[in-house]
Amino acid sequence: MANTFKNQLQAAVGTSPTTIYTAGANVSTTVIGMTIANILNTSITANVILTSGGSDYYMVKMAVIDPGNSLITIGGEQKLIMRANDALKVSTSNASAADVILSLLEIT
Repeated sequence: MANTFKNQLQAAVGTSPTTIYTAGANVSTTVIGMTIANILNTSITANVILTSGGSDYYMVKMAVIDPGNSLITIGGEQKLIMRANDALKVSTSNASAADVILSLLEIT
């Protein structure tokens, strides 16, 4: 089994759920860090959704991020295991409101 560390980056996430990462068909993934940074001059809210088996599950719903701040949804003691075809999505309350950085380990 091969282990590969990766970063997934997404700039200017807005009001529509944006897929940040989808685990491949034969891949197990451990998400080791996720940061959502507010890039606006006003407060925003953010949602983090895990899609698994065709259903959506909120990890974070309507979390407030003040201007110039970020929200660390995964990191430290919090990790996320993703199975084949699972997807991690982010949306915000405003258009083009947040940058997202996701750090992960793929096991193939």
